[in-house]
This record gives sequence, structure tokens and C-alpha cells, in this order.
Amino acid sequence: MAKGQIRKALSGFYYVQDGEHFIQCRGRGVFRNKGITPLVGDYVEYEVEGNNDGTITNILERQNELVRPPVANIDQAILVFSTKEPAFNTILLDRFLVVLESFQVHPIICLTKTDLLNDEEKQKIVKYRAEYEAIGYKVIETYKEDPNILEKMAPLLKGKTTVLAGQSGVGKSSLLNTIMPSLALKTGIISEALGRGKHTTRHVELIELAGGLIADTPGFSSFDFDTIEKEELTQCFPELFSLSEGCKFRGCLHLKEPKCAVKQAVEDRTVEQYRYDHYLQFLQEITDRKPRY
Repeated sequence: MAKGQIRKALSGFYYVQDGEHFIQCRGRGVFRNKGITPLVGDYVEYEVEGNNDGTITNILERQNELVRPPVANIDQAILVFSTKEPAFNTILLDRFLVVLESFQVHPIICLTKTDLLNDEEKQKIVKYRAEYEAIGYKVIETYKEDPNILEKMAPLLKGKTTVLAGQSGVGKSSLLNTIMPSLALKTGIISEALGRGKHTTRHVELIELAGGLIADTPGFSSFDFDTIEKEELTQCFPELFSLSEGCKFRGCLHLKEPKCAVKQAVEDRTVEQYRYDHYLQFLQEITDRKPRY
């Protein structure tokens, strides 16, 4: 049985790379009956039909999978967030970080449009960068047509399968165009009235770049917490999780429990107040979620 990896999905077709060859495949009809959807990044077995057509017969076990963007077997995610137009959004960034942590996908934060900042705005971004780096996240900064962007990113991409994600209009396609001009990806125009970008990317594709694979994905505004239970949320905030061992009660949710190490750290300002506030907001969101049956 021939094996390969799905590198692109478009209009019901899956483009499987096997060595130096690409085979245009359909999924088996039984996949639909069983509610199985092949994803870009999947390693698959397929049967050849004709010169360059085939049928995917089996999807091999996945390391992980994301629903939005629909990609499998991801090592890391570069979260592209603009510092201006649209403005830097910590609660949205933390939503992305929490869900990626829950899927055990390593996050890297990429701040774009830094050339548009005035001095006061730059100082705020410097502060935020230092705070996220203190948690343990890698942060890089760039701007449109940054001549040093490939040099900044190449060591991060080598040997990894990376998903490029973030809210619409932050410059994901522009970033890829700068790294690899031959892609000539269509870039969108920011809607001033909405303060967010128009949807421009039409499919998901893994692209070979700097010794690794990178996925260009459709922009989206948020991640949901459908697969995270409230008892697991602390694990998705690294700085809170490391402190939670010092809480008096096992399974402490850091709300009203006495002798909570997390709440003490917030009072002592060794944990950022906005990160704790986001934790509480996400916890409430999970608590209010309708039960699944």
C-alpha cells in the first residue's frame, strides 16, 4: 500500500505527497459514513487509480489535530498578532495560547506591524513582550517586507511542521509573502469599519520552507474551549500551573479557596493581573458551557 502525506486540501480533493510525486486523491466513501475527515498533515495510505489520481484508504494515527484551522500532526504554531491595525489583543492571544497548550502544540508569538507604532505604543509592546517571555513563550517582532524575517524564523521552522494562525487582518499572508516572495499569496485590505481583515485565504496547504513545513490557514477570530474541562484550565496557563502545587487544596480552581498560591501571586504581582482575569473569564465560559451528551 502506497503511503504519503496530505499537503493540500481543496474542493473535496486531497493532494498527497509521496516522495517527489503529488497524487490527487479522494477520500473513501466510508470515511463520510463514519464521520471521518482527512486533514492536511495526515499521513495516509492510498491506492493509485490512473496516472495521477488515487483514493485515500486509511488515515494513520495522528499526533494531534486542530479543528480551526483543520490541520493534523502539528509540532508548533506561530501565532501572528498585530501590534496595530488591529490593536494588540491580549485576551484573544491568551485564548489561542490556552487551546494550543491543551493540544500540546508549542506556541510561538509573532508580533507584526511594529513599524506602525509610535513611541508610547512601542513601550507598551515592549512591556507585553517581556511579560510573555517571562512565562516562557518565544516572541519575535516583524513588519511588512522585513528584510530580516527569514533569518529570524528559519531556526524556528527547521525540521518542524508549523501552523501559521491568528486573527484576520494581522498580516499572515503578508508575512509569508515576505519570507517567500515566490508564493505571491493574495493579501487582504483591512476593513476600517470593522477593525478586522477580510477573509482572503481559500484553502489549507503545507508549504516547504526553511527545512520544515508551514501551513497557511484561513484567518479566524477565536478558539473555542469545547475540549477543555475546568479542572484542566490551570495546566494551560504555565505560570499558574507551576504555582498550583503550592495551593492548599488539590484541584484548586483559584477562585475563593483559602491558601491559594495563585491568588497570592496575583496579589504579590508576580503573576500579571490580566492573565489571571483571563483565566477567570475562560473558567466561567467553560463552567457555563452546555453539557455534551
